[in-house]
Amino acid sequence: MTLPSQAAIVVIGGGIIGCSTAYHLARDHKADVVLLEQGKLTSGSTWHAAGLVGQLRSSASITRVLKYSVDLYKGLEAETGLATGWKMTGCLRLATNADRWTEHKRLATTARSFGMDMQLLSPAEVKAMWPLMETGDLVGASWLPTDGQASPSDITQSLAKGARMHGAKLFEDVRVTGFEMKDGRITVVKTSEGDITCDKVVNCAGQWARQVGALAGINVPLQPVKHQYIITEKIDGLATDAPTIRDPDRRTYFKEEVGGLVMGGYEPNPQAWTTGDVPNDWEFRLFDDDYDHFEQHMMQAIARVPALETVGVKQMINGPESFTPDGNFILGTAPECANMFVGAGFNAFGIASGGGAGWVLAQWVVDGEAPLDLWVVDIRRFSNLHRDRQWVCDRTLEAYGKHYTIGFPHEEYASGRPRIVSPLYDRLKQQNAVFGSKLGWERPNWFAPQGIEPRDIYSMGRQNWFAAVGDEHRHVREKVGIFDQSSFAKYELSGPDALKALDWICANDVSKPVGRLTYTQLLNTRGGIEADLTVARLAEETFYIVTGTGFRTHDSSWIGDHIGEGLKATLVDVTEDFGTLSLMGPRARDVLAAVTDTDVSNAAFPFGHVREIAIAGHTIRALRVTYVGELGWELHVPIAATGEVFDALMAAGKKHDIRPVGYRALESLRLEKGYRAWGSDITPNDTPQEAGLGWAVKLRKNTDFIGRRALETASGTALKKRFAGFTVDDPEIVLLGRETILRDGEPVGYLTSGGYGYTLGMNIGYGYVRNADGVSDDFLASGDYELVVAMERTPAKIHLEPMYDPAAERVKA
Repeated sequence: MTLPSQAAIVVIGGGIIGCSTAYHLARDHKADVVLLEQGKLTSGSTWHAAGLVGQLRSSASITRVLKYSVDLYKGLEAETGLATGWKMTGCLRLATNADRWTEHKRLATTARSFGMDMQLLSPAEVKAMWPLMETGDLVGASWLPTDGQASPSDITQSLAKGARMHGAKLFEDVRVTGFEMKDGRITVVKTSEGDITCDKVVNCAGQWARQVGALAGINVPLQPVKHQYIITEKIDGLATDAPTIRDPDRRTYFKEEVGGLVMGGYEPNPQAWTTGDVPNDWEFRLFDDDYDHFEQHMMQAIARVPALETVGVKQMINGPESFTPDGNFILGTAPECANMFVGAGFNAFGIASGGGAGWVLAQWVVDGEAPLDLWVVDIRRFSNLHRDRQWVCDRTLEAYGKHYTIGFPHEEYASGRPRIVSPLYDRLKQQNAVFGSKLGWERPNWFAPQGIEPRDIYSMGRQNWFAAVGDEHRHVREKVGIFDQSSFAKYELSGPDALKALDWICANDVSKPVGRLTYTQLLNTRGGIEADLTVARLAEETFYIVTGTGFRTHDSSWIGDHIGEGLKATLVDVTEDFGTLSLMGPRARDVLAAVTDTDVSNAAFPFGHVREIAIAGHTIRALRVTYVGELGWELHVPIAATGEVFDALMAAGKKHDIRPVGYRALESLRLEKGYRAWGSDITPNDTPQEAGLGWAVKLRKNTDFIGRRALETASGTALKKRFAGFTVDDPEIVLLGRETILRDGEPVGYLTSGGYGYTLGMNIGYGYVRNADGVSDDFLASGDYELVVAMERTPAKIHLEPMYDPAAERVKA
């Protein structure tokens, strides 16, 4: 078969992700698709993968993607005639201490929130299921019966055959050597066997994905890490349907294979391969066995399965796997190039993810937007920071080392810090700030009182910062606090067509006069919320857009991609040009009035307005807006003047008892006010109406905007899910999100976020209540609610209005 000179879609890479994507493009979309593999199908990291298939992740959408993989693998052989080696053996996750057991109880709750029946077993039940296992140190185990294992090469060949059956063309021994580009888009894929003109490219090149991306100026932040496992000889007494085992406290995993065991693990001192380019000829090659490095796993595994001490080792596999800096895989539209899509970096989850990742990626390629909330794996979660290969390597090794550690709430990464600091970093450090990091930025999470060591001590219960954050929270409610939010992502959109562009992109009406600001969502064509941000009109043709730190690449990419063709509007990222100081609390006006000559009274500077004011001789963009539910301003300061302006505010605020406040207090303040957080409470899966944000949508105005049609279509039908708040009185309970919501004893949803409201003195959670026949006010109000927290039921009260609102009048006064 000769290479065609053109195709609608070119998929690069013939591992499981590339073959799955080609299969779904051909099967579901009848697309004209060509797949190119530089070696043979399954070469790279697919062929030497261990083949464990687990489904549960902390994201409902990603769990759905993994569940889809299982359903696909079950039926694929019947379709293609090629076996996949799929065995639904179930998976046991072991726990040997109280914190791990709490984690498992939380996992089991999450699983049930997502419609999966994960059970908790006693050590005796575990022993009965796996008689060769030593269970004396176990507290218990979780059991997910629908997990399993598969043969990576067989699945990939079966997907490849399925892709061909549906019309895809697959070529081996064809290497991509470059791209021809025009206006930031790929027009031609150049290969060792000739050129292919195409509309779209899907980069599924595995550990080569970074190099392939670089050919088009695209950054794919991957790091190959050496991952070892052994395959043993036959073990007497090992059942062929023995469950797979994850033993995280011993950092190891096991699965049955031909009467023996596959055993590997995730060590705390992993070995990176190269930060340079992966050799092109590394198709079916492995590294030399490294028993010295592997011995740490061997000792732990023998303690768990004593038979391993005497059984022979048939083979050791030591191959590179693509890992990412946060342990999540990479999907989606490259921000640097609108028609390259990426599916890579599967962190040894490629076999589990392969079927579902190919399904959603194919949909994404065809529609130009993700079919689900895939934010946790979206390539646009990265930034220019991730072009630093050494930083990516260091962070990736830390993420690999944490693969099996206990996932404590609020845990921060330690590597590669501090990387980006605001001008206030040293000042805040002197005030005992305990920093977290977001997209490379150091941000104060909380401030340790005198006599308390300024560091996080992680636990499954209340953590060491709980009381200190409560003090900060109360201070903002009663007096005045100052938040360093310099890490906010900030853009300017300017030009004669800037308003026209924003009118189409924004769901709310941004066509207000100069000096006004608008809170708005950006919607996808399904009416789901792709972003939420503020748009301030500085001049007739200039708009200042502010969004969350972590969404910097995503939101600028979304806005840039949706500026209509031919419109004269330019988007510029100005994040590093401005520091941001949020002055919040009932005394905020007193402090601000003392440092500026501008009239900041409510009559002169109302809520929802933007003004340029002078502080300490510098021109400041002051936005009257709040995320904490108190009177306040966001002050956007020329970055070099941030320190001076902060000092002036602190001096003027001394008599009002001003103090710096951290992000943990910001979180508890916003929970009390019912403000939604994008990525958890509001996502591309949720519409403004479902989220209770319909008031921020310009449906009454005769202006078309992205998502309008979907919202209008849905407006005649009853909402099947609605956002609501919940409180729990029991002070011992810790709400984090993913807890199941029960209404009259039946599951109706799960929490999207959770925390503590210090003013209320109780736990707060938010989530969507679902009902196929519609969720009316009566339906919500008439139920008797409980939350399931770590598998325990606790009474809860539902709230449809903000839980704390005495400040509502102060905010706008």
